[in-house]
Amino acid sequence: MNPCRCGHLGDASLACARAPKCAADYQAKVSGPLLDRIDLHVDVAAVTAADLVLPPAAEGSAEVAARVAAARAIQTERYRDEPVRTNAEADGPLLERTATPDEAGRALLAQAAAAMRLTARGYTRVLRTSRTIADLAGAEEVGRLHVAEALSYRRRAPTN
Repeated sequence: MNPCRCGHLGDASLACARAPKCAADYQAKVSGPLLDRIDLHVDVAAVTAADLVLPPAAEGSAEVAARVAAARAIQTERYRDEPVRTNAEADGPLLERTATPDEAGRALLAQAAAAMRLTARGYTRVLRTSRTIADLAGAEEVGRLHVAEALSYRRRAPTN
């Protein structure tokens, strides 16, 4: 979704004159429970002409696809005796068993849950995302770094 009606919030050369109130009004039209069901919120800046002449990224699409395939294979193996196939489908005790972070990660998650006012759904989604990030990194356990990255993808509460 765009950050505001015109879609140019954050771009000093194109932003509307009503910002930031325009953005707050526009974003308030989408309910919190709906937004809580979205695991990854990422702001993406517009591509400029200057960006098009930059060298290609260090990690190309083929490398990313290989990491994703490896993570899916890990999940397939992890859940081979379970009624689920991926971290996204894991729930309850199964999710607790496979995605509970280490002590530092647990402390960060508890602190963030209070500070970000995470719902139970939001908390569970952070756990699932953390487990997937750990799988993409090839880590056996979910750590503080994985939890921190998962939290960075949560939607921040609007500020007035």
